[in-house]
Amino acid sequence: MSQDISKVAKILTAQSIKGFYNPFTHIKFPETLDRRNWFTSPELISIYGSSEWEALSEEQRQTLSFFETVNFFSLNVHGEKSLLEGLSRRLYDNNDADVTDYIHHFIDEENKHMYFFGTFCEKYAGKIYPDRKLIFPREYAEGEEEFLFFIKVFVFEEIVDYYNVTAARDERVMALSREINANHHEDEARHLAFGRVILNNLFKTYSPQWSTETLAGVREYIKNYYMTTWREYYNPDIYIDMGLAHPYDLVSRTFESTKAKEHRATASRASLNYLKKCRIIEENFEL
Repeated sequence: MSQDISKVAKILTAQSIKGFYNPFTHIKFPETLDRRNWFTSPELISIYGSSEWEALSEEQRQTLSFFETVNFFSLNVHGEKSLLEGLSRRLYDNNDADVTDYIHHFIDEENKHMYFFGTFCEKYAGKIYPDRKLIFPREYAEGEEEFLFFIKVFVFEEIVDYYNVTAARDERVMALSREINANHHEDEARHLAFGRVILNNLFKTYSPQWSTETLAGVREYIKNYYMTTWREYYNPDIYIDMGLAHPYDLVSRTFESTKAKEHRATASRASLNYLKKCRIIEENFEL
């Protein structure tokens, strides 16, 4: 581990200690929620601007925002579970005590987030939408598996944070949803800072040893992971719960629409720019 990572980890640990909280008392969950509220910003809803969206009443759009939020929080539950597993396996795998200390805080905070997201979904929707990601085992070049773990964390959390910030700052969104999004962003700001530094360090350390084919494969993996992650935001289960016609066709049409592509480009811009700055992806990289 580089001195930069150690220094960053030490600063983030101090910030985590200062911001420590009890998840079971930090956010109050009312017994019931009125679905005649905005649970996320309308502009973040997957079918926003489509003909199907235009056909909905205001109350139907708000109900759709509830199911979209259940999907978003479900994605976070699955993402946190995967992250917790990966981080736990990496505890004490290096000789940097500062990094190990911060990973303990990272794990603690991700576990709290999973509690908030899972409680909302189970309490108000009675379910968590299932995870559709599939993982296939394969062999890796030196350092490649470690790098790909952190690139997955990076991509997932950068997109999530865009949604968190947008919803948390939107006064149209109901208070509980804003609070969950704001809390997640506050903790994730530290996680994102750590992830960016460690990702850059891993790439600098291992990519010079990779073959041309391995490097090309890594860049293709990054592109595919962005698209796989984005596809989960267009979940047919949402449309089924809303009673919308032809939910699977709606997924395909919406995902390929110009408006959806523009939205994904905007939400992905900051993370892609960072990867380009670090030369992890090339300047002509596009989703």
